[in-house]
Amino acid sequence: MNDLFKQQVYEVTRLIPKGRVSTYGAIAKAVGYPKHSRHVGNAMGNCPKDVPAHRVISSSGKLSVPSFRERLEKENVVVQENWKVKDFKTLFWDPLEEL
Repeated sequence: MNDLFKQQVYEVTRLIPKGRVSTYGAIAKAVGYPKHSRHVGNAMGNCPKDVPAHRVISSSGKLSVPSFRERLEKENVVVQENWKVKDFKTLFWDPLEEL
């Protein structure tokens, strides 16, 4: 995973609106690497503080990082007991459709 890939991932992630979520896979597709969702996850692990990594979740609508729950809830995103985002399909932000 090179620096250009990471920078592209961070730029797309910064565009996710408050109160919305996207997925690792959707971001990977948006930057031209549709089969690299794990690399997106790795990039999120060490991202700059201005990147809203808490808005990026698994394709099943589940949080990958439990500590992000509080940050999402501050943006009025409801996270259920099973760590899934309530109304995931409604809140899903697809960069390929919305940019």
